[in-house]
Amino acid sequence: MTLVKRIIPCLDVSGGRVVKGVNFVNLVDAGDPVELAKRYDQEGADELTFLDISASVEDRKTTIDIVRRTAEQVFIPLTVGGGIRSADDVNVLLRNGADKVSINTAAIMRPELINEISDRFGNQVLVLSVDARRGRTSSGFEVTTHGGRQGTDIDALAWVEAAISRGVGEILLNSMDADGTRAGYDLEMIAAVRKISSVPIIASGGAGSISDFAQALGAGADALLAASVFHFGVHRIADVKGYLAQQGYPVRR
Repeated sequence: MTLVKRIIPCLDVSGGRVVKGVNFVNLVDAGDPVELAKRYDQEGADELTFLDISASVEDRKTTIDIVRRTAEQVFIPLTVGGGIRSADDVNVLLRNGADKVSINTAAIMRPELINEISDRFGNQVLVLSVDARRGRTSSGFEVTTHGGRQGTDIDALAWVEAAISRGVGEILLNSMDADGTRAGYDLEMIAAVRKISSVPIIASGGAGSISDFAQALGAGADALLAASVFHFGVHRIADVKGYLAQQGYPVRR
């Protein structure tokens, strides 16, 4: 059975608003998360990702109220990330409408968290968010934390392999170098992770022209996450899906 390629708008939320910048700085307001979520659900998004991007930096948990109100508006899978530090945090989010959770900083600080969440809820609810950039590691890709603000010297490919062995169900691969630039996904990074990953890869960071989406799938992505091109009306989800279908990729219309 051929799995359809998923299009996933991303809501980067800070201070209760959706924001978007370039390389995670110079953030501009992009709207209300609940309203945007409702719009993307109606426009044919396959899933939605909600990332509380200031939770780890501000050392607090995800804003539950906004998650619950967002979940009430959508009938597609909702992934929530930001500030998750325990399996109990995951339980709260799942009870408030999340279908999956995304973890990043806390898992790097304490990798056992992956096992704890996967053992309790199953790996299908667990997405590992990997904010990677070019760096002096063996693969040439380094993992960052705190919304891309801090380097770790951890090799991104080694981290992905270790996390998969501990029980993550998907990899959200975000190129910090490409994020918000609209210069195209990091195809080299996607291809490198594809070689070692036994779980689906969601490519993130850099979507600009409509051909960028097909190129990322060609490099090995299973799903495509984008933010600014959808928030600011550069592309509509239906147009992206139509283009991918023309290129021979299976999509849900």
